[in-house]
Amino acid sequence: MKTMEIVLATRNKKKIEEMQRILDGMEITILTLEDFPSCLDVEEDKDSFEGNAIKKAVAISNCTNKIAVSDDSGLEVYALNGAPGVKSARYSGAGANDNANNKKLLADMKDLPTEKRSGRFVCVIALAHPEGEIYTFQGTIEGRIGEYPCGTMGFGYDALFHPKGLEKTFGQMAPQEKDALSHRNEALKKLKDHIKSHLY
Repeated sequence: MKTMEIVLATRNKKKIEEMQRILDGMEITILTLEDFPSCLDVEEDKDSFEGNAIKKAVAISNCTNKIAVSDDSGLEVYALNGAPGVKSARYSGAGANDNANNKKLLADMKDLPTEKRSGRFVCVIALAHPEGEIYTFQGTIEGRIGEYPCGTMGFGYDALFHPKGLEKTFGQMAPQEKDALSHRNEALKKLKDHIKSHLY
């Protein structure tokens, strides 16, 4: 029986590593956009995580003629009306990177007391088939945004995010420790269950 092939519709190396870790042990071959250099980057211009995830998965499935899995995720701060939200990766504007995004977020929250610094990470995974079928899976984790970065692990806003009930940030956790708690893990577990029940 031929092993199922799935293309991860992202060029974010740290995100790819995290998704590969969580999907490890399944009887699938994981490909990335590095295996398909002709596929163009997909602009994330939708107003929801689900919309962006679906757009990317469909585009890459169409480009590769294979099953594609896309992730759109970000941080929602309640006191900022859900910002950075779908703009999490480009929050600080043109040329945005993790450091600049973190600095902007801390500046935007500088006058907020601890009790007003709550928020959540959201991850939506979309799976698209070349035949047109689309499925989505969501994961969330509640927490608090710290006053300064702590830790050098992970990526994005991990060094600022304290999962609810914990003093550690995601940035202070070993990869497997973060995986056990994360929004991406929750969404990918739902994807794994779907693959096992529908595609094997």
